[in-house]
Amino acid sequence: MHRVGDQWRFSRSHAEAHRDLIRWRCRIPIRAGQARLAGPAPRRTLMDAAAPALDVSIVVPVYGGSAALPELRERVAAAMRGAGLRHDLILVDDRGQDEAWPTIQALSAAHPEVVGLRLSRNFGQHAATVCGIAEARGAWIVTIDDDLEHAPEAIPSLLAAGSAETPLVYGTFAQRTHAGYRNLTSELMRHALKRAFPDLNESYTSFRAIHAPLARHLVALGHNRPYIDGMLSWLTSSVATVEVSHGERQHGQSTYTLRKLISHALNIFVTFSHLPLRVATYGGGVLAAISFLYLAYVVIGRLTGHITDPGYTSLMSVVLLACGIQLLILGVIGEYIGRLMSAAYRRPVYIVAHRIGRADDADDR
Repeated sequence: MHRVGDQWRFSRSHAEAHRDLIRWRCRIPIRAGQARLAGPAPRRTLMDAAAPALDVSIVVPVYGGSAALPELRERVAAAMRGAGLRHDLILVDDRGQDEAWPTIQALSAAHPEVVGLRLSRNFGQHAATVCGIAEARGAWIVTIDDDLEHAPEAIPSLLAAGSAETPLVYGTFAQRTHAGYRNLTSELMRHALKRAFPDLNESYTSFRAIHAPLARHLVALGHNRPYIDGMLSWLTSSVATVEVSHGERQHGQSTYTLRKLISHALNIFVTFSHLPLRVATYGGGVLAAISFLYLAYVVIGRLTGHITDPGYTSLMSVVLLACGIQLLILGVIGEYIGRLMSAAYRRPVYIVAHRIGRADDADDR
């Protein structure tokens, strides 16, 4: 600040001071000719506004499928060469029991297009996928499973069906190769989700192509319990589908047990839908109406002399039923309160412990 007459004035405007404060917090490099603040330069990722450096980024959440990664990389590279597309392959290690990180390190060392990210613990398939999407540099981001059930050769077909006006493309399967119970639970889940998310495309799968601007909005939502397809259905209604083949799992077994599928379904409904609350409300209303009718029946019967027994059995049945329903509704409300508390803690969606690949930002520790 400096003195002008009898007053002291700041040498810089408030806007300039505010700009430098933001730069200090975010560690953003200052323009040439200005002093640069301490801290590493930010990596160029999806969240940068600059033009994409690649045509497509392929994101693979890795959990229990490390044995298939070398073949997956080869098939992805061949498909991209055939289509003339510049690409990178982002492998996100979600800390499965098969220790995929050494395999990812070897692939990244041998092939410059492979980027490896290792999470600090198991955060789940959707969180790992969001992590990979946030690190992408492509104009399009394709998400694909690590078990080769999704054919990399179909990626160009998904990209051909997409555009700026259709920023989301799903690869759909005419026939799935999952076990019978898995197909049954998947169909039940699909119908239930359609009730909870009317805008959700019925053909959603984890094999998807997402335009970079849409992916940027997806990452910006920052939901601590992400459900990618539900979030995408809220962000856009312009969706295309391409029928692709569903291959056999080449290595290992699916880690989605019946218990995990049920837990995943409950998390989706409680976190992203009001349907459980509405069911509890409507169910409570129906039971209240039945209870009122039964009360009227008992009173009228008592006044007319048709009911003379004390009615201990019926009374206890009604009381126990009402108490059970109340506890159920309280449990549903408790689940929502728990989700609100979890969101209030502002826990990160994921934590990247190690990063490898790309000479400008590798951090192999």
